[in-house]
Amino acid sequence: MCLAVPMKITELKDGGMAAVTVMGTMRDVALDLTPQAQVGDYVLVHAGFAIEIVDQQYAEETLELIQDMADMLDDPLLNPNAEGALA
Repeated sequence: MCLAVPMKITELKDGGMAAVTVMGTMRDVALDLTPQAQVGDYVLVHAGFAIEIVDQQYAEETLELIQDMADMLDDPLLNPNAEGALA
């Protein structure tokens, strides 16, 4: 399964690249598929490429769902492999 993650563009760089951030992590991504993207835009990032520009509300809702899934993985009641889970 593949997942594209919404990330916010913080800087445009030379060579069609951009610095993006999500949940405290920064990456450089290629803007080949979204050359019109600007600083402040949210883009869906997959395999190092910004594949689509999305609105802020969509990005925030998606990131909230991703965080909820991560939290469930840490919950010993929902994940038998989580730290503190009953064996």
